[in-house]
Amino acid sequence: MTDFEHELTGALGGRTGFDAYTRHLYSRDASMYAIEPRGVAFPRDADDVAAAVTIAGRHGVPIVARGAGTSLAGQTVGSGLVLDLSRHLHEIVAIDPEARTARVQPGVVQDQLNRAAAAHGLMFGPDTSTSNRATLGGMIGNNSAGSGSVRHGMTIDHVRELAVVLSDGTHARFGSDRRDAPRSGTVESEIYRRLPGLLTPEVLAGFPPYWRRACGYPLDRLAAGPGFDLARFVVGSEGTLVTVTEALVDLVPRPRHTMIAVGHFTSVLGAVEATGDALAGEPSAVEMMDRTILDLSRRKIEYAGLGQLLAGDPAALLFVSFAGDDERELRGRLDRLTARWKRHGHGYHTVRAETPAQQAGLLKVRAASLGLLMAASTGTLRPLAFVEDTAVDPARLADYTRDFQKVLDRHGLHAGFYGHCSVGCLHIRPFVDVRRPEHRRAMRAVAEEIKDLVVAYGGVNSSEHGDGLARSEFNREIFGDELYAALRTVKEIFDPHGLMNPGKIVDAPPMTDHLRDAALPPAPPIRTRLDFTVVGGMRDTADRCMNIGLCRKDATGVMCPSYMATRDEEHSTRGRANALVKALSEADPRAGLSDDRLHGILDLCLMCKACKSECPLGVDMAALKAETLAARHDTHGVPLRSRLFGAIRTVNRLGAATAPLANLLTRSAPLRRLLDRRLGITAARPLPRFARTDLIRWFRHVHRPPGPEIILLADSFTTWTEPSAGQAAVTLLTAAGWRVRLESGGCCGRASYSKGLLDDARRRAAALVTRLAGSSSPIVGCEPSCVLTLRDEHRQLLPDDPRVPGVAGRVRQIEEILLDADLPLTGRFAGRRILYHGHCHQKAEVGTAATLALLRRIPGAEVVEVDAGCCGMAGSFGYESEHYDLSMTIAESRLLPAVRNEPASTIVAATGFSCRQQIRHGTERVARHPLELLLEACSVDPGSRSSKR
Repeated sequence: MTDFEHELTGALGGRTGFDAYTRHLYSRDASMYAIEPRGVAFPRDADDVAAAVTIAGRHGVPIVARGAGTSLAGQTVGSGLVLDLSRHLHEIVAIDPEARTARVQPGVVQDQLNRAAAAHGLMFGPDTSTSNRATLGGMIGNNSAGSGSVRHGMTIDHVRELAVVLSDGTHARFGSDRRDAPRSGTVESEIYRRLPGLLTPEVLAGFPPYWRRACGYPLDRLAAGPGFDLARFVVGSEGTLVTVTEALVDLVPRPRHTMIAVGHFTSVLGAVEATGDALAGEPSAVEMMDRTILDLSRRKIEYAGLGQLLAGDPAALLFVSFAGDDERELRGRLDRLTARWKRHGHGYHTVRAETPAQQAGLLKVRAASLGLLMAASTGTLRPLAFVEDTAVDPARLADYTRDFQKVLDRHGLHAGFYGHCSVGCLHIRPFVDVRRPEHRRAMRAVAEEIKDLVVAYGGVNSSEHGDGLARSEFNREIFGDELYAALRTVKEIFDPHGLMNPGKIVDAPPMTDHLRDAALPPAPPIRTRLDFTVVGGMRDTADRCMNIGLCRKDATGVMCPSYMATRDEEHSTRGRANALVKALSEADPRAGLSDDRLHGILDLCLMCKACKSECPLGVDMAALKAETLAARHDTHGVPLRSRLFGAIRTVNRLGAATAPLANLLTRSAPLRRLLDRRLGITAARPLPRFARTDLIRWFRHVHRPPGPEIILLADSFTTWTEPSAGQAAVTLLTAAGWRVRLESGGCCGRASYSKGLLDDARRRAAALVTRLAGSSSPIVGCEPSCVLTLRDEHRQLLPDDPRVPGVAGRVRQIEEILLDADLPLTGRFAGRRILYHGHCHQKAEVGTAATLALLRRIPGAEVVEVDAGCCGMAGSFGYESEHYDLSMTIAESRLLPAVRNEPASTIVAATGFSCRQQIRHGTERVARHPLELLLEACSVDPGSRSSKR
């Protein structure tokens, strides 16, 4: 440990990280750059920040302040000490509804603030598409805007006061007025003494005329007043002047209603040309999305609903939003817009979305545009943000877009187009492979030509995401020598030793330095048990992550449950993916995969598979973890507990065979303590009870009338611990006219797969495929994780088996099958509320729509899907002693409180066996399988039958 590391670690209340993995994880943000830092600190308060800045200054170590690490231009990567201000400094200190202000720490996430402000009818004005992970500190650092900037402006327009740490480690408070004279000889005193001298007409004349700027230092705003407002002056300074520790920001009234018109166009240019008519109606936002993103959205189950709303095959969509409190007035605006578009021949169709339900699918895709575009990456050919945030007056946008396309065509580059037409800002990301010298040359040439083009149009080179490493190099040409010299003086006044995030805004390296993909060594060869060839190998599978940070959201969806509970970067999907990239870049990648530090990072992955659907790039962390566990077993051997859980089918079968005795033993306190101590199976959670009459025994006595065959997978849990769900399935399928074949001869391999026992999982998978391949019948099951293994994991385990695709193609949700049946449903649950929770693998692979639709056929029942992510069990994860507390923390984040808040009359339903176990353990409420509820609502018995549709 160096003197710097020793001093810093001893001085801070929050932890520090100087190990190779932590440095690697923080070497990247959502840009195309990578620079490994000296180390990372996680300050607990403003005094920790001041101590870190002071000690770093004493040792000549630069400071890089960081929020969510989602900067797109490389602002939050650097060679110094990274301060992760999101880990602990995420408190909303106060909201003043009367003053319409909020006092927040820099790690507060935009959606977190909006949820709290919503109780007072307020919100934060700038509404970025990354609102579920973007921190206020990051938004202040980059002067973020968002889709509503035509109405609400940029972050700079909403900052009243800032508490900051200056480069000399002293605290200061900035606002529109100076309350106390700073002590002489300090950085603060030099700011007040020297900065006013830079506000000359000659200097101020160098600023681009267009208002939507996120570049340079806003000396013109400082000169315009009122007061000497240093709080707003340092907004957009990217951590190069100060480190923010608290902010007082304005809030704006939250509109009661929003209505959206979605114009369909045959070209991007056609959509841009329709912007003028849209702006004539004074909208709150005008957003464009091109076919590239639309096509990508259709491949993701998360965004599948969009296709049902569109007419034809548009080359571009234009979203025009109107927000306010008067529904009639907003509807009138929609009417007038559609009339104008029709009169002027803009577009061929317009969808009107007047209610939140109609808007949900549209808004979800619009917010995910960046991630969906990144999903189009092929290996190291990626859409890169180096000319992404130029902006011109909307009146000139069509001509500018046309000329922009000509530049791309001249250099042979393809790009996706989307962005904020309302303010003339388009996010254009050309596809570039920076490992190829000719692509790097083309990238630089395009950047230079676009810089000249935007100047010719009177626009700005960076209108939203800042300068960073991507655009700072061109600031001298953009601003001119005199203004650029003034900007350098600003930097010198605030940061005389050049240690505050150096190389950004002024004195920057060439834009093609520090490129992430160019610096990564070739992937050493490694043989894997799972098939990763579709995406170029195991490292490329992990390296698909472009760090956009959707896995860092904290209150929506499923991904990433362990990050939601810990707020620790290394426990996000992004952190794990980056850690794997490092391990797989080692000279001996198999040794890298068995590293203890790597397994500490992967340990809290629940393998919920949410990343496969919610991550726009589809980073499959469950598969990556399974392969990594297998590599570790090769080196260190297989733990007994992993063998036990991998053989859960045998364990459950033996338990059911000796059910009375086995159930007594599993309730024995001494035995539970022994299991806890020797195997790490927690005594805090009750083990499942075994059924004396299992599903296989029960099925032998079931009458099976003639009809088309359907195969019901007798999974390891339904069969021996909850056969009532399987009995309901058989009875309902029989009533629907099917002849049920119970496939009970083996295991799908899911349990072995989750423990990295991939050779065993492959054997089990091959045996099951052999039994299923001789039929053409549909395959269904009660347990999503098991039946969906046939669709997903079997393809990875048996990539060369020609029978696997056919078997996988026959797998259907049992709910889909039953939706096609005329079941004799009764009003047994009329007036009752059913709260439904879906299984993570179900959500990731097929969604919950079919289950909800089936439950909603029950006459008179109100069916509501609980707004919760993972239940926290994840198979064996919640039974493991070291994971029990985290399992419960995850459950307590949303699921368990939602169940407890329901009255006793509410029926709780959950598809997954583990989910039902967790709900019962955490709330003492019994959760039922949806099929059991459906059977209770039907007037059928095992021998009855109704016709299929």
